Amino acid sequence: MLRIQALTSIVLLGALLGRAAAQDRVIIDPNVKARRGLYPLAVAPPFESDAALAKLASDVMTFDFASSSWFSVLDPRSYLADHKREGMTIEPQRWKDVGAFGVVKTRAVSTGANVILQFKLFELEKGATPVLEREYKGSTADARKLVHKWCNEVVKYYTGEPGFFGSRIVFVVNKRKSKGILSMDFDGHGVGGVSNNDSLNILPAYSPSGGAIAFTSYMRNNPDLYVSSGGGRPARVSRQPGMNTGASFSPDGSRIALTLSKDGNPEIYVISAKDGSILKRLTNNRYIDTSPAWSPDGREIAFVSNREGGPQIFVMSADGGGQRRVSTIGNFNQTPAWNPKKGMRQLAYCARDDASGRFDIVTLDLANGKMVRITQNQGNNEEPTFAPNGRVIAFASSRAGGAGIYLANADGTGEQRLVYRGSATSPDWGPTP
Repeated sequence: MLRIQALTSIVLLGALLGRAAAQDRVIIDPNVKARRGLYPLAVAPPFESDAALAKLASDVMTFDFASSSWFSVLDPRSYLADHKREGMTIEPQRWKDVGAFGVVKTRAVSTGANVILQFKLFELEKGATPVLEREYKGSTADARKLVHKWCNEVVKYYTGEPGFFGSRIVFVVNKRKSKGILSMDFDGHGVGGVSNNDSLNILPAYSPSGGAIAFTSYMRNNPDLYVSSGGGRPARVSRQPGMNTGASFSPDGSRIALTLSKDGNPEIYVISAKDGSILKRLTNNRYIDTSPAWSPDGREIAFVSNREGGPQIFVMSADGGGQRRVSTIGNFNQTPAWNPKKGMRQLAYCARDDASGRFDIVTLDLANGKMVRITQNQGNNEEPTFAPNGRVIAFASSRAGGAGIYLANADGTGEQRLVYRGSATSPDWGPTP
């Protein structure tokens, strides 16, 4: 599990916290480039609440805030406040004494098949007046979604950026004699099936809206490309002879870049997402070109090619022009993914360590060439995918402590957090609903 980090010095937040005079509140500056401290946040035990619902709310908030890359959630065992006396208010000094900068208070009420969730956020320097309040009503089945919604509001309050809580990840699991595709909430809950057959199903990819998932399946004895929308029967979109693999949707969802081997050699093409008709061939050589990944602005496509020896990361314009290698270290690099954050030109990909032979996740800033190693000495770590806000990376890991899907901060800080246990590969992170 992700180690809960206690902030021991206000100095660590010097580069992190700024003042917005017009709003007179603390802002966590999302554009700070230096290594930063984490904002110490206390999640108080829910007040006058249904026990099961209170535990769910506390667990979800703790997970969300701790995995956001912004907050250090304080250990509840350190709290000094008298929760019964405080209720939905706070005694600021009690919380300051345990190192908190912010406090979340909750009331969680269950009424039959429905829930009412009330939240308040306090900044201790502002005293006992809440700076953010929300109330949500819904079905018991939607309780987790409502808590995620609140956590997104807190992240947006502090940073001005949207959170990614409530988003989903699609991935591949090994079945007895096949591979299946599942999707889940980013925190590992709400697991559901996408493919419904006993064939080999691989390489899933979300559409930009999250309403469709493309994947390759051998259900008709050829690796064809299918698109599943709304839980119905998947539609076969591309059935060219040979490979129809590695789908990546264009930002507007109208096109799909993928690898086709219909002419005997794996090359990258662009097809219509609606009917699979070929719109353009982007690569044309005797080498293997695969794993296309469309940039968030639609102008570029990253891909993998062995044209210079081992597999390396290349980038080209969306029309196939200007093909150039961007990975410079190591002789085996693959599965590129773009950071979706606006204004960023950053890739995450899997690189093999030449000394150990293990695979690790790295990021590469295309603007300045800076590379950051995200994982190290923890088994094989592969197939990275960014959270919708670009702050966290999910990836598949085979580490000895437990194989599955892990999370890590995209700036290279923080520990990894297991969100799905067991055999799991090829994660792809969908948009925040």
